[in-house]
Amino acid sequence: MADLVPMSEATALALHAMALIAKADGPLSAGAIAQALQASEAHVAKVLQILARAGFLISKRGPDGGYTLARPKSQIRLLDIYETFEGKSRQDRCLFEQPVCGKPDCIFNGLVARMRQEFFEYLRTRTLADLEF
Repeated sequence: MADLVPMSEATALALHAMALIAKADGPLSAGAIAQALQASEAHVAKVLQILARAGFLISKRGPDGGYTLARPKSQIRLLDIYETFEGKSRQDRCLFEQPVCGKPDCIFNGLVARMRQEFFEYLRTRTLADLEF
């Protein structure tokens, strides 16, 4: 059975790392982010490089270096971060990895599609500025 909403570890790290960077008063190093997320520094560094190449982050080397947002947090949607790692969001799949059939006798009666739609709507309508923590 497929996952309800596909999300790799890299995607989860990216979303959480971006939230940490958005909250920070200054640049954050890959090591500091990895420690905060209790994740591998090497994996976090790869994720941060992808985010920088995608235009979400600015990387600065040196003792005062680290990662900062490349644009205002109000302009970075969670969906854009998600799709950087997972590709274009798809809401048309069922739990059994079949195209949504639309049959009236489906035991889930559209539940999965509605859950996915709500999840992606949340990501589409939220920016880093909307996160409270």
